[in-house]
Amino acid sequence: MTIWADDSVLLLIDFQEKLMPAMHDGTATVACATMLARAARLLKVPVVVTEHQADKIGPTVSALDGLADLVFPKVHFSAIEEPGFGVVLPPERSTFLLAGWEAHVCVLQTALGLRVAGHRVVLLADGSSSRRPVDHAIALQRAQGHGIEIATAEMVLFEWLHNCENPKFRDVLALVKQR
Repeated sequence: MTIWADDSVLLLIDFQEKLMPAMHDGTATVACATMLARAARLLKVPVVVTEHQADKIGPTVSALDGLADLVFPKVHFSAIEEPGFGVVLPPERSTFLLAGWEAHVCVLQTALGLRVAGHRVVLLADGSSSRRPVDHAIALQRAQGHGIEIATAEMVLFEWLHNCENPKFRDVLALVKQR
């Protein structure tokens, strides 16, 4: 089933400064999230960023500054359990694309919660990470076992574009080539 830009929300989970040094491939996942967020802005896909206990873990990485439509603070591992989270999600959109840190904790629990709530959920393998690669790998397996789709950023970007005649094709292609 195709992923459509006009039905998507990009949800970037806990890309926070103090977590960066501990994340396996942290730099690569930030680059991926930045590319996704920039493409989302071009294609009018809402971008929601979560911050888990920002007073303790710090703010979102600076590479994502200015790319979010909303930064949502949370204390629950699953963002969907946070009071008010459902209210900030665009009601006309039902596909949630997730990238973030820790894949096996906050990302997975948010994905599972969105899935239980009846949403289509796509977890971006190259846009998520954990401290240990095994935790990331098992999170992807577990998510898939619960009906969550696994994709890569480029898969999503080209599905959002749908074809090379999309007026934003060259702009998105430039983002892919910069990565």
